[in-house]
Parts: sequence; C-alpha cells; structure tokens
Amino acid sequence: MSKVTSRALLERLIGFATVSRDSNLELIQFIQHYLSGLGVESELFHNDEGTKANLFATIGPTDRGGVVLSGHTDVVPVDGQAWTVDPFQLTEQDGRLYGRGTADMKGFIASVLAAVPRFLQQPLNMPVHLAFSYDEEVGCLGVRSMLAELEKRPHKPRLCLIGEPTELKPVLGHKGKLAMRCQVQGAACHSAYAPYGVNAIEYAAQLIGRLGVIGARLAQPALHDQRFDPPFSTVQTGVIKGGRALNIVPAECEFDFEVRALPGFDAQVVADELQTYAEVELLPKMQAVQTDTAIRLRPLSAYPGLATAPDSEAAQLVALLSGSSDFGTVAFGTEGGLFDQAGIPTVVCGPGSMDQGHKPDEFVSLEQLAGCDAMLARLADYLAEPR
Repeated sequence: MSKVTSRALLERLIGFATVSRDSNLELIQFIQHYLSGLGVESELFHNDEGTKANLFATIGPTDRGGVVLSGHTDVVPVDGQAWTVDPFQLTEQDGRLYGRGTADMKGFIASVLAAVPRFLQQPLNMPVHLAFSYDEEVGCLGVRSMLAELEKRPHKPRLCLIGEPTELKPVLGHKGKLAMRCQVQGAACHSAYAPYGVNAIEYAAQLIGRLGVIGARLAQPALHDQRFDPPFSTVQTGVIKGGRALNIVPAECEFDFEVRALPGFDAQVVADELQTYAEVELLPKMQAVQTDTAIRLRPLSAYPGLATAPDSEAAQLVALLSGSSDFGTVAFGTEGGLFDQAGIPTVVCGPGSMDQGHKPDEFVSLEQLAGCDAMLARLADYLAEPR
C-alpha cells in the first residue's frame, strides 16, 4: 500500500459517523484493514454487546516497553447544531478542514495512521503502540478493558501520548470527573393538601442547595491550584426532572450533578457528604410523613485527573517532540488519568483546539495537521536511536 496523507485519512475517518451512542466498528475495521495492508497486525477489545471495539497494535520490538499513541474514535452528536457543512463529510475552506471530530480527535488518529509507513521504515529500537478507543466522550468507558489487558503483559508501555487537541502544546494535567444521579422519591397528593405529601422537587432543591454550599467551600483560596482554570474543584447540577402538574405534589424528582476535581482531590467526598446530608437531615422529615420515601445516589461515570511531573521521561520526550517545554493544563478531561493509573505516565498533546470541539463547524487547520505529522516523524527518529 502506498503512503496515504493524513488529510486523505482524515477524510475517510470523518465519513464514519461514530457518535458515542452508535457503533464504531466500521471505522475500527477500516483502521484494521489499513494496518493489515502495511503488514501490521492489530487486536480488538470489544464491548459486551460486540457493537464497539478498541484497537491495539504494536510496531517494532515486542520484548520491551515503548510509546503509546492514543486517541478515541467516538465523537459527540451534531443534533440541534447549526452546521453550514455536512458534519460527516470533510470540507476544506481557507486552510481549515471541517467535520465532526476533525479536532476532537480524528485529526490526531489520521496523523498517526499516516505515520505508520515511516515507523515501519525505521529500525525501531523501542516500539510504538497504537491505542484507539471507544466511548471516551461518555465517561472514558471503553479504554478500560484495553488497559486492563495491558496491565497483565510483561512489557508495559513506558509512556503514553494522547492526541487530544492542545494546539500541539504539551499538557501535563487535567481535572478528574465524577458524574452522579440523585433520585428523590416523595409522596404525591393534591396540592391543596401539600403538607400531607412529600414534595420531591422541594427536597431535591435542598440537596442541590447543599451542593452549592460544598462547591463554595471548595472554591476557597486555600484550596486553589493556579495551574488550572478555574483553579479549584467545581460542583455543578446540569439536569433536573420532576413534577407532572402544578396541582399535584410531585412524587418524583431526579437531577444529575458532576464534580470536576483537581488532581489529588477525591470527588467521591462530595457524593458522600451529600449522602450523609440526605440521611441525617432530609430523610427523617420525609419518612415522618410517608415511610417509603427515599433518596438514592448512583454514579453515572467517573475518571481520574492527571498530574504528570515536568521532569518525567514522558514530559521531557513530548517537550522534545513538540519543541516546547511550556507545559500546561486543560479544563477538559481525557483518558490520561486512566493510563497513569495503569502505570503508564501520560502527556496530552495533539493538533487543533478544543475551542472547536463539540461545536458546529468543528475544524482542524491544515497547519496543525502538518505540525502533528512533523511531531510524529520526530518520534519515529527518536525510537530508532540506539539505546
């Protein structure tokens, strides 16, 4: 197979509408076929339903660690967004490549795939691993099965580069996230007799108010980490549902909230405090009116934060490859914390900007894509150096 450009590969990747709610198998099969045509074998890690898969491949020696190039294949929906181009067909205008996932983060995957022939041409002394995951956008879910397998292997990768869009600037840290759902079971009655019911919305409002108190406490200056923006752990409620009619005391209400936690802060502390408040302050009042009322908390998703040391091998290598040691942090989450938990130090660095991610008319510039191609070419040379 002749060498294919990153732009051409990005055009193919954008054509697969791999929204997280749908399968990514067509895209994964395309990548697997592309790699096979270059003589590179790959393995898949499917979800339980067999509708999605991670892909893992190694180029170079298999008896030692190496560098992981990691990217997620799923994208966020386009529903309700005012796109001026077809989101699942690559459109080039004024040096920009438009389409869902161009920045977040199929541009990086395309650049990695375009670099495979160069990796194969080099006599690599350290391997490069390709790790492409599913369901990152809905809680970093898919990559976990692949990481669980890598942890069992005798030669764990030495470091990981995740190509989320950072404008090719090395990022060493991001916050973790805990997303929770709180369900309040009250007791309905006619609103004319409101004191004889248990108003689930009003109790949910008290719980949300408590989250506000917790969030204000976490924002105190003594808890700030100026590397991040905002420089503190945050709590916010994003969804609430409840009630059927104004003249009925609502029996059900549920809301979803999230904690964006600085590295080193355990987000579960927030959920535990809310649970204690519910059990000590609210449930006795609710159950004094109706015994089968309840407040239930359940997790929706979670992933850890990332805080890679600037003097680590991973940080120093990505600084060399990117040409910058101006290390930063980002507000959005990545799979980096999970790689780090698995004992694989991680840096985030990729083409494009998250300012474009999740928006209509998402794009990556040709300049950024070319910059990523150059960064990966330097990686190929680095991996071929004698050690």
